[in-house]
Parts: sequence; structure tokens; C-alpha cells
Amino acid sequence: MKGNTSNSLINADEGLVVLDRSLGIMSFNPAAREIITPELRYGQKLNFSSFIAGPDLSIIKDAVDATLHQGRTRVDAIAALKTASGKSIFIRYAVHPLYETSRMIIGLIFSFKQVSTPLESHNTTDDISNKALIKHQSLLEALPEGVFTINTKWRIASFNKTAEEITGYSRKEVLGRYCWEVFRSDLCDIGCPLRTAIETGQSEMDQDIRILKKEGARLTILVNIGVLKDEHGRVAGAVETFRPLTGERNQPDKTKHPHAFSHIIGNSRPIQQLFALMPDLAASEVNVFITGESGTGKELFARTLHDNSSRAKHPFVAVNCSALAESVLESELFGHEKGAFTGATRARPGRFERVKKGTLFLDEIGELKPSLQIKLLRVLEQREFERVGGTETLPLEARIISATNRNLTRALKDGSFREDFYYRLRTVPLAIPPLRERKEDIPLLVRYYIRFFNTTFKKTVKGVDPKVMALFSDYDWPGNVRELERTIEHAFVFVKGPIIRLENLPRLEMAGKLTAAETPHNAKQGRNTETILKALEKSDGNRQKAADLLGISRTSLWRKMKTLGLLD
Repeated sequence: MKGNTSNSLINADEGLVVLDRSLGIMSFNPAAREIITPELRYGQKLNFSSFIAGPDLSIIKDAVDATLHQGRTRVDAIAALKTASGKSIFIRYAVHPLYETSRMIIGLIFSFKQVSTPLESHNTTDDISNKALIKHQSLLEALPEGVFTINTKWRIASFNKTAEEITGYSRKEVLGRYCWEVFRSDLCDIGCPLRTAIETGQSEMDQDIRILKKEGARLTILVNIGVLKDEHGRVAGAVETFRPLTGERNQPDKTKHPHAFSHIIGNSRPIQQLFALMPDLAASEVNVFITGESGTGKELFARTLHDNSSRAKHPFVAVNCSALAESVLESELFGHEKGAFTGATRARPGRFERVKKGTLFLDEIGELKPSLQIKLLRVLEQREFERVGGTETLPLEARIISATNRNLTRALKDGSFREDFYYRLRTVPLAIPPLRERKEDIPLLVRYYIRFFNTTFKKTVKGVDPKVMALFSDYDWPGNVRELERTIEHAFVFVKGPIIRLENLPRLEMAGKLTAAETPHNAKQGRNTETILKALEKSDGNRQKAADLLGISRTSLWRKMKTLGLLD
């Protein structure tokens, strides 16, 4: 019996374990017994998972399999090991085949040695690459962005001070670790920009991703990735610079990302035109009036303006003006004094006060009664208000952003919506296009929601069947982006493999989809009498199901049915 390694290769402080083909322990030295947990016993199977975890475990198992079946030798590999005392250390290990004859492999030799860091100097190609990656560490420290580099084995070779501050990890904690273990991004499993850069040799610019900080808080960062090459032009690794989007709030980035602005996704011309406006709108203090059909993301646009403004550290407060009765809404906005009305047993501050210097988002503003419009107009013009039943004048410090899914042209003509109030609200109008007018964004949105729901559902879905994408492209999406999100979420409940197929989609929306002919574009959201009757027919008269099919609330459906004379 012989191995292709010799005693001269094993130092006194190097652990050594000899295993048979079933990984039963044939022999081990004192150094191995001292480090490995649980206690080593002759004849017992060595369970690598008891002291190696994470990606390191799969790499070791692959190395062991290649050694036993192909006679391959693996040297100078790095792993994190948990010792018998519970301490985590780094080891540099090797796996050699063990032969009985020149042809028969009867086991393997697993040797390892503790190293202070995974990048501890060794005379190997990888170490030369690592030295090149960390050569300019002192220069990286001066950069205001987080910077780290990885070698071709995906291990972090350098990590600057700003990266420590953003992530909460110290340099010592991350050097030599796999980058996905540290950042735990929603793109690590699919669509990793670092992998794309290394495999294609092309840079990735302004990629919007989410990571987990050390303490578990989720953070959205904007990353740029470049490929590192040695003097011979060979890929030696990659460098990534990153900054938190939340840190850019006071000075919105003027550089336009081709596919996203914060969490708004799109590459179509209408969305790109909106992206061009967003930085200037965020930096200003003017009132913004957002219009768009239900489900287009009006509140998301409002939140994005807030998050990228100087008010970002203050609250963002949203109020749905159609969800409350007029008297309740007035109290909710203005607050009230004790005894102002029956049931007012104590004074209560309203949204105008609680939002402080933040942003107040008034959604469904088109549903306000004229009497309350007059009161809000005074607040907007004079920037002050009084609580209901009070006499003290209080300042309005918040910025106002409002939105509606109604076409207010008729309301302005018949006087149900005041013209002076309308023009006070719409210092700058922002019209959000429906999804049917930006269908080229559907593949981007699908990929985004797949990444998001992979994290939520702990799945590894890779994409959708071409038939599904064709169906998505043909469908008119009356519920817009919200309906698409719910459709992908529904699919994640039932999908079993890596691909979403037709049978995984919601039956009502997709299998019995409304065609373009059935959903005329010249009617608001295509929800005219024919469309509503179609939805009610498909849902067997159940209004909640019909509302879900149309992507609107049950209250909105009732209101539309009343307007069209469809109620009994």
C-alpha cells in the first residue's frame, strides 16, 4: 500500500488523516486529532460536514470524489474549519489518492495545516494573483466607495475601509471568504454581475442589487464591476466598487442606470424619460402630481422621490384619500383637539404633524370632496393648518406628493374637482405609463421578481418557459405591474423546478386572459362595461374575484359598476 505523497511533505504541525474508499478512518496523526471535531476513531467514517460548512464543504466533497474516482490530486485549497474547541480557523488542505497497486485506488490522504488568513503567502499561482490583487490596498483606502477584489476562485482578496463601514464586516472577517458568504445578495444565485464580468471579460456598470449587512439588515447598493488581468492579459479576478443608494439621497446620482432608478425597473422609452426627470424632482421641493392607472406603481415613484431627496431621513407617510369618510380623513390629516367631536376623548396629532419634515403622499386625491379640497388648498397655499376644534396655527413642514388613477378632465368641467386646487397640486405632473405601453420592460420585470421571490420562497427558479414569456407579451395587463408581480408570486407557490411553466400561472388572469380585442385601449384601463362584465362572468359573479382579475380593489370595482349603471 502506498500513497503518492511522502512523509517529507507532512510537517509536524500538519494534520493527516488516511481514509479508505468509504471514508472510513484508517489512520491519523496527533495534529489531526487535536484539531478535528468530533473525536477521530479508527474505522469510523469521517464526516466532513461535522467540521466544514457552507461552500467549502461542497468543494472538499468534489475534491474527494475526483480523487477516489479519477485519481486527481488537490493541493493548496482553502477552507474554514471548526475545531474541537469550537473555534473557527482557516486551513490549507490537500487531497491525495492512496494506491494499493499502481492501478487500484483504495483510499485517500487528507492533509491540512492552519493558516492565519486564507491569503497567507504560498508559492502558488493563486497566491501570486492574490498579491497582485492586494498590491494597491493603500490606494483603495482613500476611496469614498466600498471596494473589494476577488480572485478567480471567488475569494475576497482585499476589502477597503469604506466597505467595512457599509457592510459592518471587518477586513479580517472577510479576507479569503467567498464573496457570496459576505454579501448574501439577491443576485448571488442568479444573475451575479461578478460572475458575468469574469466569464465575459466585460465590465458591469451601475447594477442595483440588495445585500444583507452583518447584523442582517437589508441594504440596496449600486455596484460597478471591472475585470482584473495580469501582465499576460489573463483574468486574475475582479474588482467591485459599491455605494448604498440610501447614502446618495442628498445628492441624487445624475448618471442614469440603463435599467433601473432605485427599485423602479424599466428600459422602455417612457420609463427612461421618467428616469431622466427623477433626480431633479427629488432634489426640488415642488409639489408633484402623479397620474397613472391602478397598479402602475405611483406610490413607488413617490417613495423613490422621497428616498433620493434631502428629506430621506424624515418619515414618508402615505394616506389613501378614498379609504376614509370625509370627517375621518379630515381628522386623520389635521389632527383634532379633545372634545372636537363625539368620541374625541383626547387631543391627537394628525398626519401633517407626524410627518414633520418628511414627505406626505396623498393617494387617490381625486376622490376628495370639494369641501375638503378647499381646506387642503389653504394648507398648500399658506403652509399652515389648525387641528380640528383647535385655534393654534401650526406650520406644515412636509413636502406634498399626490396621486390619482382618475382622469380629472370631466371632474374639472363639472366642478367636482376644484381647478385652483388641481393646479396647486400639479406644479410638476408625472404620468406613469401602463404596462401595456411598455411591454419591452416585461422581461426585465420578470427577472427582477424571480430574484426577489427566490429569496422570499427559498427557491432557485432560473426563468420562465418561452411560452410563458410569449403569453406575458400578448397579455394587456389591466392590473399593470402589480398584476405581473402577483402573477409571478402565484407561480412561485406552485413551481417545482427551475422554470415557471404555463400550468404554474393563475387560471383566471392567464389561462382565461382578456385579449387585446376584448380590452380596448381607448377606454380607461380597458375597464368599460364589456370588460367588467367579462370579468364578472369569468368569476361567476364574485365581485372580489372580478376585482382581483382586473387588478383593482373591490371598492373601486363597485364604484365603476355604479358609474356604468351595472348595479341592481
